[in-house]
Parts: sequence; structure tokens; C-alpha cells
Amino acid sequence: MSELIYWIWLAGKPGIGAAKGKALIEYFGTPENVYKSVYNDFRDIKGLNANLVNELMDKNLSSSESTILKCKKPGYKILTMSDVEYPHRLRNIYDPPLVLYIRGTLPKIDDMHVVGVVGTRRCTPYGVKNAETTGYKLSQNGFVVVTGLAEGIDTAATRGALRGITPTVGVIGSGPDLVFPAHNRKLFEEVASNGAVISEYSPGTPAVPSHFPSRNRIISGLSNGVAVIEAPARSGALITTERAMEEGRDVFVLPGNVDAATCVGSNRLLCEGAIPFITPDDIMAQYIVSHKSRKKPFDNNVAVDYIDLDKLTDKFDDNSKAIMKLVAKGLVTVDEIIENTNIDAQKTLSALTILELDGHLRRDIIGRWEINS
Repeated sequence: MSELIYWIWLAGKPGIGAAKGKALIEYFGTPENVYKSVYNDFRDIKGLNANLVNELMDKNLSSSESTILKCKKPGYKILTMSDVEYPHRLRNIYDPPLVLYIRGTLPKIDDMHVVGVVGTRRCTPYGVKNAETTGYKLSQNGFVVVTGLAEGIDTAATRGALRGITPTVGVIGSGPDLVFPAHNRKLFEEVASNGAVISEYSPGTPAVPSHFPSRNRIISGLSNGVAVIEAPARSGALITTERAMEEGRDVFVLPGNVDAATCVGSNRLLCEGAIPFITPDDIMAQYIVSHKSRKKPFDNNVAVDYIDLDKLTDKFDDNSKAIMKLVAKGLVTVDEIIENTNIDAQKTLSALTILELDGHLRRDIIGRWEINS
């Protein structure tokens, strides 16, 4: 029988967890040896009570066999800690996942610069704009962006990264076949097509609250550094940064309004020694990265004498078309765009960010928007 089935069996044991599972493998040599051990073999192992040993005495492999079958579908892959493709950086944390379930194609993480982008689900337009810009510019310059594919900052950073040239990675707290939140399905599918969605939970496992802190250690474990954009005083993003610091990763923080509840936690990290960043260039400056692979520049600021707006907006979504047509009539503020297009603030800021990064729009010295011509 394949060794894989024993890895899945051990990883799925309730209460064992990654750290105990790793310790058991180190003690017995292989997951198969753990499987074949009898009750008395576990007597001298610290941290195992009678209930956990009883779990290990359950030798039923039917669930593991079912998991392997489910992952034979196109686009799925299972990696164990013994596989050469398993990221070395992640393998070296205190409690690496015994098994990774992958949907898509995992980039060669160990050969690339990787930045996790984290923040609050209940973010402000300021957070959305900066998260999307950060994701885009990092990806456009050869960095792998890792997020938790949650609402808010994660979604904005992922959306930006998908517009770049480098594969994107999403780490989730459910099985790789389940989407949470459900309305992020399109984003989830785009990440799986562009890079990889990964999880330590087998197919069919629902997202439950206890999975998300565990998920966060994988985000930091894969990364060279973690960028925090808007984190309140109590935030899952802060759990990620704690793990990042424990693992010797860099922690970058975008400064926020000192009066904003969404920035209390992230601003506190700055007081505790995190690296401030104003633009993604500040993050990239911390690492050596080749720009030769970049297919297009940060912005397209080439001046043109005439803009055929109808032709230009053919490739835009409806929001971007409406904004471009309004701005073409004269200088406008963000508030005027929202009022005249009836597009909500978050979607307006997202569209403006994309249009600015692609060089179609620019702001004057007092913040009004105009066609970049």
C-alpha cells in the first residue's frame, strides 16, 4: 500500500495535530510505522494521553482511501512532508502541516520571494486601495503573493495580485473543494487557475473558526515576510504576524490613521518594531529581486495625442467604463464619481486603483481625477 495513505490517516487523527504528528514520525521513522504500532509502543511519548493513543489505535483507512480518490480529479494534488515539492520554508516551522491538499499548481516557493498580505475583513476604502495596489505591484515584479482568501484585505490583495504576472497562492481553512466565503467563488477559481489554493484539510472539510488560526501559520510559513494592512486590536492578522515573528519572518505594516479602529493593532505593531511601508517598493527593497522577467512596467505613462475612448473602454468592465466616461468630461473627485455613477465606494476605489495602475487615469495635485493623456 502507498505510503501516502498513512500520511493522510495520521494527519486526519482528531487531537493529534501537526506538531504531535511530526513528533510521532520523528520517533517511529515513518507514518506507516506509526500506523503499525501497538498501544504499548506509545507509553514513553510525552504529550499523548490515553484518548489520543486510542485514536491512533483506530486503524480504519477507508476515509484516507476516499480522500485519495477525491484528489485524483484533474487539478488536485496531495503533498506530504516527505515530497521534494513540499516547500522547504514551510517544512522548517515548528508545526508544519503533515499533508497539503493543492488545487492548481503550486509555484516553486523556495526559489521565489513570497509575501503574505493580511488584514481585517471589515476594512476601509483606504485599506482596499492599498491592499490591491500592494498585491498588484508585488506580483508584477516577480513576488508571489499569499493571502487567506477571506473578505476585505485578503480579497483586495488577491484581486490585485491576479492582475500581475506571478502565480498567486491562497491558503484556506476548509477542504480545497469548498469555497468560504461562498461569494468569493470566482476569485477562488481564478487563484486555482493562476497559481494554487492550498489547505491542510482534506476535501469536504467545512470551514470552522478553529481552522483559521491554524491556516495563518501556513501563510507566514510560506512567506519571506508578511505585510499587514489594517488590523484592529483583535484580529486574525495579528495571529499571523505573531507566527511570522516566531518563524523569523519580516513583518511590514502600512501605517494607518491613529483614530481608526481598523488600524489600532497594525499601528501598535509599528510601535513594537515592525517595518513600516508606504508603498510596495518599500517591501521589495528588502529583498534582491530580478526585474528582467517583468513583462510590463508599473504604470503606463506614455503620452498620446488622442484617445479613442470607445475603443479604449471595450476591454473594461461596466464600472470602469462608467468612470472613464465621466472623467473624460472633466476633472472630478472620488465623491463626484460615486454620486454620478451610483457605484458604491469600495467598487469605485477598486476601479480607480486599476485604472491608475494601468496608466489610464491620474490625479492632479489636489486629488481630482483626469484622463492620463
